Amino acid sequence: MKIRDFRKSDFPTVKSIYQQGIDTGNATFQLKAKEWDEWNKYFLNSCRIVAELNVVVIGWAALHFVAFSTFFISITYMQLATANALFFSCPFFVSIFAKFFLKEFIGIRRWSAIAFGFFGVLIVLNPNFENFDYRNLLPVLSALFYAASMTITKYTSDKDDVNTQLYYFYLIALVLCGIIYVFMGNGQFNNLNFDPTTQFIFREWFTNFDYTWKFILFFGVAASVGFLCIFSAYIIASPSVVSLFEYSLIIMSMIRGYFLFNEIPSFRTLLGVICIISAGVYIYFREGVRKQYVASKIPTRR
Repeated sequence: MKIRDFRKSDFPTVKSIYQQGIDTGNATFQLKAKEWDEWNKYFLNSCRIVAELNVVVIGWAALHFVAFSTFFISITYMQLATANALFFSCPFFVSIFAKFFLKEFIGIRRWSAIAFGFFGVLIVLNPNFENFDYRNLLPVLSALFYAASMTITKYTSDKDDVNTQLYYFYLIALVLCGIIYVFMGNGQFNNLNFDPTTQFIFREWFTNFDYTWKFILFFGVAASVGFLCIFSAYIIASPSVVSLFEYSLIIMSMIRGYFLFNEIPSFRTLLGVICIISAGVYIYFREGVRKQYVASKIPTRR
């Protein structure tokens, strides 16, 4: 929410609200709301402020929430490394959004790199459309929503600082979680006959809170620090460049998957990862050629 000075263009809304009060018959002896000239002279000029709800930021937070929700669901039925490899179609979506919404120039070489990156995604997915499990597209859907949210982060960087964006993100995430909990938090829609992924979505919340609270606390703090760093990066630099550095997550997920879950990526997954990372690295070097540096020499916000 943004607090700003009242403008003349806000008057029709104020007049409508004022007229609603008059229509009750209890607010005033007046029968009709004043027009702008008379209203402006009649009331004090001080303390005229407007609370403006930022719809763009709400949409950004909602996209971010959905992006991570779909990713968490995906890792219930696929290897962590595979889910992360598919998620890293994100930089290609970021480049596309940057082209159409941030008006960044993308030449034929970068379009070719984006196409090559999506080819890597296809290698990982190994689609056989007769028996294809469409749940495997969830990490790609997560990447699409995440890319959209990061593009909005850059778009609003001249209006909101990183702390404001974090505040909105956690506030709206809490509201959405609260709504979901009211409707399904008691596990009323869960069924033991459901597959593990569906049970993950519908099972009761907080079934073993005495055991899980320390993990929730740790991940909450770690996520907050991580979001602070990544939001700051997207504010001060080109989204298509910053997204490159998130590729380190693929390597880390492979290491964690191996040691924690005994997951060994398949050859197809490794080949797709090589294609995806190669395309992302190429995009980075094309940004360097065009002199779009990783960090701006002049801060975005003044």
